[in-house]
Amino acid sequence: MAHAIVEWTANLEGQADIHGLLELIAAAMRDSGGVFPWGGIRVRAVRLDDYVIADGKADDAFVNITVKMGAGRSAEFKREFFTALFERIKAHFAGLYASRFLALSLYVEEADESGSFKHNNIHQRFKKAP
Repeated sequence: MAHAIVEWTANLEGQADIHGLLELIAAAMRDSGGVFPWGGIRVRAVRLDDYVIADGKADDAFVNITVKMGAGRSAEFKREFFTALFERIKAHFAGLYASRFLALSLYVEEADESGSFKHNNIHQRFKKAP
């Protein structure tokens, strides 16, 4: 399980390549060497039309990414993977960051398996035949 939820402010419409960001995140997860099973990867974006940033007086914008994953990945993997991912995210927004006020954030949460319920047959598509 690796789910990424991208929240982005509506004032980035037409300026930010949000779908490209989703593709970037999904590709990084697929390229994790099997740490994130492909059938459990979900990456989605939610446009925020109602928000207040800082003093609410400027045309500030933000993109917040929350990754939810099952427990069990080592601290070293998480540090290396998410540091590299955040660097790629910052590079993705570098031009926009240079031209306007923009806050980027990435939070990683581990799901408590006792409170996680799943029913998914997508994994079957990626199992190798004997």
